[in-house]
Amino acid sequence: MKFSIERGALLKAVSQAQSVVERRNTIPILANVLIEAEGDTVQFRATDLDIEVVDKAIAKVERAGSTTVAATTLHEIVRKLPDGALVTLTADSATGRLSVEAGRSSFSLATLPKEDFPVMASSEYESNFSAPAPMLRRLFDKSKFAISTEETRYYLNGVYLHVAEADGGKVLRCVATDGHRLARIDADLPAGAADMPGVIVPRKTVGELRKLLDDDEMKVAVSVSETKIRFATPDITLTSKVIDGTFPDYTRVIPQNNTKRLEVDAAEFAQAVDRVATVSSERSRAVKLQLGEDRLILSVNAPDSGAAEEELAVAYGDESLDIGFNAKYLLEIASQVDRENAVFLFNSAGDPTLMREGNDQSAVYVVMPMRV
Repeated sequence: MKFSIERGALLKAVSQAQSVVERRNTIPILANVLIEAEGDTVQFRATDLDIEVVDKAIAKVERAGSTTVAATTLHEIVRKLPDGALVTLTADSATGRLSVEAGRSSFSLATLPKEDFPVMASSEYESNFSAPAPMLRRLFDKSKFAISTEETRYYLNGVYLHVAEADGGKVLRCVATDGHRLARIDADLPAGAADMPGVIVPRKTVGELRKLLDDDEMKVAVSVSETKIRFATPDITLTSKVIDGTFPDYTRVIPQNNTKRLEVDAAEFAQAVDRVATVSSERSRAVKLQLGEDRLILSVNAPDSGAAEEELAVAYGDESLDIGFNAKYLLEIASQVDRENAVFLFNSAGDPTLMREGNDQSAVYVVMPMRV
């Protein structure tokens, strides 16, 4: 195998592949990327047995062939090569080495036989549709902060992607929760997605998917089965197993009767929470919200380090209310707001609070209060 490729194209392909590779694993071949050169394209394939990413790049192929080489080492080499360099990769099956040459630099890397490389079994997908990259980006970006990190509740360690009923008919919905907060994001249902089975997309897959969604003009082909999900762009195909578990009935924790309505400038609110939380050394310190007519007082009282208070002008016309929240949770939820104003709907100091962006019903957040 021998091919030449521009450094930028190679770096893009290798960096996507190496990020899937697990740093610590007991199977040496899983640390490698499978390089396959044929025609005028080169494929870079990496897997951790749960996720597989295949990245294609245009190259000048002199000799078709394939080999596997350590993904992180190759990535580091390419990253450190000068911009615009032409990189030549040559695999020698006799010596079991891959040479990487660019300008005056040359490297010789150990390879492992391609036959040992595990290729994810192809799956029959029950549902195939395409969705614009910005839509998928919004669905996953706005929900992923609420993914649980508790290994025992593995069915919460991802984003639940499914078709749901909303006021105007069916929508494509992402939901994530860790029991303390919840995010529910809706988007228009793409053509062909109506029969899609609901799946829980793992946290790592959500992170890898994000790298495919930067191009606003791009359409992403999505294929879903009971056990796998695949996202494909013209250059990259990301295939992942889904979490084998049942996502809980999240509709029961979304409050329907919260009537105390607070409207506040989202950016001002986030900055005020961040400022008053500074006096607390603990990340989970409660921020107290004191609601009165058209004013909100945010306060933190940390006996060991001090106290802080800030007042904001808000739109609020209900009876006064004192309620506490984990400062980190409030910040994460406030940072999801794209519009100018955040609307909070309260019931009492002990009940879950609902937040949405202005009058937009397509993004809804729930946060549990804390005792203060």
